[in-house]
Parts: sequence; structure tokens; C-alpha cells
Amino acid sequence: MDRAALADFLRRRREALRPEDVGLPEGSRRRAPGLRREEVAALAVMSTDYYTRLEQRRGPQPSVQMLASLARALRLTGDERDYLFLITGHNAPTTLSDTTQVAPALLRVLDRLADTPALILSDLAETLVQNRMAEALFGDRSGDTGHARSEIYRWFTNPSERLRYPERDRDRQSRALVANLRAAHGSRGPRSRAGDLVRELCRASAEFAGLWERHEVAKRFEDHKVLIHPDLGGIELDCQVLFTEDQSQALLVLTAPPRSEGYEKLRALALLGRTEPDQGPAHAGPAGTPAARSPRA
Repeated sequence: MDRAALADFLRRRREALRPEDVGLPEGSRRRAPGLRREEVAALAVMSTDYYTRLEQRRGPQPSVQMLASLARALRLTGDERDYLFLITGHNAPTTLSDTTQVAPALLRVLDRLADTPALILSDLAETLVQNRMAEALFGDRSGDTGHARSEIYRWFTNPSERLRYPERDRDRQSRALVANLRAAHGSRGPRSRAGDLVRELCRASAEFAGLWERHEVAKRFEDHKVLIHPDLGGIELDCQVLFTEDQSQALLVLTAPPRSEGYEKLRALALLGRTEPDQGPAHAGPAGTPAARSPRA
């Protein structure tokens, strides 16, 4: 581990960022350029003391999971992320789909979306990042761990997960989730986390096993859907999806036409979301760990 290189790299990347780059307001007058150490620490889900020690060449070797969080917090490119891993004595990740780094291009778009639900999903339907509106609509996914990070796993093992959809749409959603997993499984291979998820679901759910045997393959998201909120009831929404080039991550943005009933319910949803502490978008942690939040200081 090259502590000097790590300290200098972290400091320079932190100073190169502006609050608006990570979805933070400018706030009070800043005496130094870039983000504050405590802001990077919060974005990376670590203590300020730990991050400070890394910048002061005093910290221990970060884990792979911690490095993935730092790469996401500092909005590193793929090359910069690989460099971060190498100077800390780790092998660079081979592909984006096998890491927890959120695609920077998608994250930049999400950072600018505040008035409509938006979230970034992995190809295993894991919520990597969600803004406050998405949290108000879908619930806080920051406590999910292990296989339960995947919406596909929760859908077939937790009946309450289906209450968010009208009964008439649940069969369609089941097929879409399995078809998406089939595509991820084909891309990643049977020895990947996708393969582990398939094997676990085949054991846990006869319904999933039956749908898996159909061999339907598609990256399928409905353009129009109705989602049921516990306080607001059914909300009709349009769904726009933006994929990364390798199709491993997707940004979902949910909107409603102006002056429609769905539009008014989204406005009400925004008010409900403001009753909670303003903590910014929730960022998922490494595979098998809870998500964490980034601040809006």
C-alpha cells in the first residue's frame, strides 16, 4: 500500500469536486476548494476520522468494499477507480457489473433529479442509489443485506413486496423480473452472484423455478405502470430507463404528465418525503452490506 500516493490522490480528487457535482447545495461560504472531508466521509459511509487518517497517511489498508464506496463518493472514472485499488495493494476490479461502483454518468444524472422518483439498479435489481422521492415511493432499501438486496429475491420470497403492485399486474412483474435475471445470468455466468441468486431462488420458490424454466430473456421495464403507495393509493406513472453501455446498471426515472392525477400524487409524495430528515440520496453499500446515505448539507 502506497500511503503517500493514496493520501495525495484522495485529497486532489476531493478538491476537484464541487458540491453540485454530488447533489449537495453550495451551502455556507467555503474557505477551501472542493468538498469537505466530512462530506466525502458521509458519501463513502465511513467516519470522518477514518477518512482524515487516510489523507494524512496514517490509515490502515482500506478493504475492497471501502474502496468501492470511496470510488463512488469521489465520482471516479473507471481508470481512476482501478488506480485507487492498485495503490492500496488490491487488484483492480475486472468489470463494473462485479463491483459496487455506480456508473458515474448515471450518478451525475441522478444527482440532478430531486422532484421525481429516480433510482439506479444493478442488473440483479439491487438498489444502488435512490433519491428521496424514490425512497418515499418504494421504501428505504438501505437496510437490505445479502440476497434481499435484490428486488427479484424479495419478490419471490416476501409476499409483502407484491403489495406495491395491483394484483392484475403481478404476474407480468414476475415474468419481467425473471427475464431480467436470465439476461444477467447469461452475461455473468453460472458461477457469478447471478448464478448464486438463481440457485437460491429455485430452492426457495416453486413459482420462480417454473418461470425460470420458460427461458424468457429480456431487459424489460414497463413504460407505464401503477404503483400503490400506503398513504396515497395507486399512482399512475411513466417509466423512463437509461442503461450503461454494458447494460449492467440502469437509471429508472418515474414521471407523470402535468396536471394528471399521478402528477398531483407525486407532489403529495414530495411533501411526505420532506417530513423525514433531509439526508439526500441513499447509496447502496458493497454487496451484502446495507446501503448508506449521502448528506445534503
